Amino acid sequence: MNVLFLCTGNSCRSLIGEAVFNHLAPPGWRALSAGSQPMGRLNARALQLLADKSIPTGGYYSKSWDDLPLTPDIVVTVCASAAGETCPAYLGPVLRTHWGVDDPSHVEGTKEVVDAAFERAYAILRGRIEAFLALPLEELARDRSRFKQALDRIGGLLPA
Repeated sequence: MNVLFLCTGNSCRSLIGEAVFNHLAPPGWRALSAGSQPMGRLNARALQLLADKSIPTGGYYSKSWDDLPLTPDIVVTVCASAAGETCPAYLGPVLRTHWGVDDPSHVEGTKEVVDAAFERAYAILRGRIEAFLALPLEELARDRSRFKQALDRIGGLLPA
């Protein structure tokens, strides 16, 4: 199964989703990330956060949803802008869910305030990805309706 983490700029939240998912996923599951209007560069703070968590990001880059090397099975939007956009037709009948996360790259303030925003975005995405991977994936892969319901529920989870 291939999971696409989608955001408008593909520089921060979708990158974190892709990296964390690939770090935790079982064999046969893979994440990608893309954007409808990619920034063309990855957010340096997001990359540093992932490095601090020992999560590899080698080979990752900001890319358009038009440049995907494969068609995903599941699309997870992580920003409100991408959730409201119409996905490209070539994505076909993919399973779609929205896991909105505030963009830490827009937070202003002291280093501590900005770092806390990045940590919160990471914690939300990691918790949701862990909940996703704890699902009975083989069973749900055969029942798209139940799988979508489970993914939508996960989109409402927040860290403790």
